[in-house]
Amino acid sequence: MSEQRSQFQLLRSRRFLPFFATQALGAFNDNLFKNALLLFIAFGGLAAADQTALYTNLAAGLFILPFFLFSPLAGQIADRQEKSRLIRQIKALEVVIMVLAASALFWGSSMLLMGLLFLMGLQSALFGPVKFALLPQHLKDEELVGGNALVEMGTFLAILGGTILAGVLFGLEQAKPWIASGLVVLAVGGYLASRFIPEARPNDAGLVINWNPVSEIRNTLRKARQSRSVYLSILAISWFWFLGASYLTQFPNFARDYLGGNTQIVTLLLTLFSLGVALGSLLCERLSGHKIELGIVPIGSIGMSVFGIDLFFACQQLSVSPNMSAMEFLSASDNWRLMFDIAMISAFGGIYVVPLQALIQHRSDDKSRAQIIAANNLLNAFLMVASAAVSILLLSVLDMTLPQYFLLLASVNVVVAAFVYQQVPEFVLRFCIWMLSHTLYRVTHKDLEKIPDEGAAVLVCNHVSYVDALILAGCHHRPIRFVMDKSISEMKGLKTFFRMAKTIPICSPKQDAETYEMAFKRIKMELDEGHLVCIFPEGKLTKSGEIEEFKAGIERIIKETPVPVIPMALEGLWGSFFSHKGGHALTKRPKRFWSKVQVIAGDALQPEHVTAPGLQSRVESLHQQLAS
Repeated sequence: MSEQRSQFQLLRSRRFLPFFATQALGAFNDNLFKNALLLFIAFGGLAAADQTALYTNLAAGLFILPFFLFSPLAGQIADRQEKSRLIRQIKALEVVIMVLAASALFWGSSMLLMGLLFLMGLQSALFGPVKFALLPQHLKDEELVGGNALVEMGTFLAILGGTILAGVLFGLEQAKPWIASGLVVLAVGGYLASRFIPEARPNDAGLVINWNPVSEIRNTLRKARQSRSVYLSILAISWFWFLGASYLTQFPNFARDYLGGNTQIVTLLLTLFSLGVALGSLLCERLSGHKIELGIVPIGSIGMSVFGIDLFFACQQLSVSPNMSAMEFLSASDNWRLMFDIAMISAFGGIYVVPLQALIQHRSDDKSRAQIIAANNLLNAFLMVASAAVSILLLSVLDMTLPQYFLLLASVNVVVAAFVYQQVPEFVLRFCIWMLSHTLYRVTHKDLEKIPDEGAAVLVCNHVSYVDALILAGCHHRPIRFVMDKSISEMKGLKTFFRMAKTIPICSPKQDAETYEMAFKRIKMELDEGHLVCIFPEGKLTKSGEIEEFKAGIERIIKETPVPVIPMALEGLWGSFFSHKGGHALTKRPKRFWSKVQVIAGDALQPEHVTAPGLQSRVESLHQQLAS
């Protein structure tokens, strides 16, 4: 079987641990500084009482503004420079900023602290593109989901930790020395961790930097649009941040107006949300089978909507009293449903967002990966600001209640998800494949690394059931074009899925000569474009469970387009609902669930060695290897 290692083993590797520590300490420090500043503004006399609202909103704006102004520039710099050195420079800037922030706390200079908050936003804007552009260079493809999951987990736990620590330190008698020391120590710790990050070559050392922020925003978004799946994934991630910001921003008001008003409950809600995202992120690796599995993205969006809608109804049966503590709130069983909903919304959010982040990193052009990630950061920031504007409109102008607002968010999420999945059918296809392989079947695979990660190749496999193509498609991260009997490709219930998978229908020339010739033209076109094409040379489903004679069509394909051929075999589908054992498939009742299905790939054959009988012999040998 292919080796599957836990994502936590990455934390033992120098390829990942120093980077993980660097980004987690940075996120922790960001939130310690930002929340401590807000507390000093609201309660510490840093601003006059009648100016606290102004300073609070100004602080939020100053931190997010650099993402609009500098993300495109940051993406260019990250693509042009060696990344480990760039990260050290950015973390050194953080040390300088935090030393100045520590001094400004003692001076009581609100304007200087505001300026430093802007610089901290700048530092974060510079770090974002290089942070995610570095992961694909240091991690293997099968580690990318796990690495992103750990980063997402670390980020949200760091946000939680920084927020809580700011409140704890602010409550101390000597708050300023403790907070100042914490800011500097965390910054120095992040810099020291960054010194152990291995070298990561520039993506495009010859890139000429455009210093015009306006024109570069257009250029950055244009590059992001070059791949439709990448661009729509960016929009989907930005929607996640819209939802996240909408929930997190309203937690204080929600706790005040509906949950008893104690600030402890705000911390409780934030804790539930952060732990939920962390849990959902970590589940991604197990759910995805150590690969970039887009099939779990719809699961994430469905969960966010289901529990978001239920949150509205949970708000109708709360048990609260004025100024109740977090422990009192927890002890009331009527409140458990609401807490569970909040945790599940964020957990499914983690399941939703991690594969999308991994997809962007994996499918972006190598030379402009950081710039595309910068486009993601730019749109994330825009949607977070938009969430504030929308909440003001709905809650303040239209007088919508917070439970109604949460219900609207969950409902709109359904519409957004439907739009994205309509535009990129691959999400729906992978979802159906994932559901199939986790309900009727348990699929394991062996030696699939023999399938090339790039370039054209033909896969040949025995044909056992109507879902062979879906099983094989779910085993590999590359899209595969399947050649299958026209009657199967047009079956009710499966026709839509096969069309989304860009299946190539074929039939005998006696039955339809035009379809037969068109199939070979499409096969050649797909191979010329560098895709994987899979054929079932038997030409029909087995009725005995044994591999039948391979037809000579494979020889014509390779003669017209000489590419490597990878033999494969399926074992475990014979006797399942979709096979012909026990009667015609689809006319009998299912008798087996969670059937163990095995997939194996053999060594590639070069074009000059390809014959139909030779391939049949190799597939039979692979099949026997699985059956033994």
